[in-house]
Amino acid sequence: MDQVEQEFGKANPNAPAALSRFAFLIGRWRCEARVLTNGEWQMLQATWLGHFILDGYAIADEYRMTGSSGELLVLGMNLRTYDATKQTFNIKWLNALAGTWVDLGPEELGGVTFDGQSIIYAFKEPVARSRLYTRHLHEHFRKALHVAR
Repeated sequence: MDQVEQEFGKANPNAPAALSRFAFLIGRWRCEARVLTNGEWQMLQATWLGHFILDGYAIADEYRMTGSSGELLVLGMNLRTYDATKQTFNIKWLNALAGTWVDLGPEELGGVTFDGQSIIYAFKEPVARSRLYTRHLHEHFRKALHVAR
């Protein structure tokens, strides 16, 4: 068996056009994650690896964050699809460390919305005592992150 060079894939022209809202995640990224803990901001190292998958009908992005001594703090994968019939995104987060799945942007929390510059969605994290979180993913994502080569 020979290993084949893996690309990041490409969008399928028959996939819903709305899926392209998350195309900025495609690629290999290294960034600093700002996390508010006990009233203080911490800067942690993170990597993000995004691919078009399933013949370009979905996006998978792996996220990992490490602490200052290199310990793994967050490890998981998002799966993103668009339901053209309902005109809604389906986004699932697999927390690999806890073995749990989380719905990101469920309808009961407002779904996934766009304000012109950001993609906004809320979710409840069961591992963190069911706290409610809101995420803002900016279209200027690539400018804020450094490409990892």
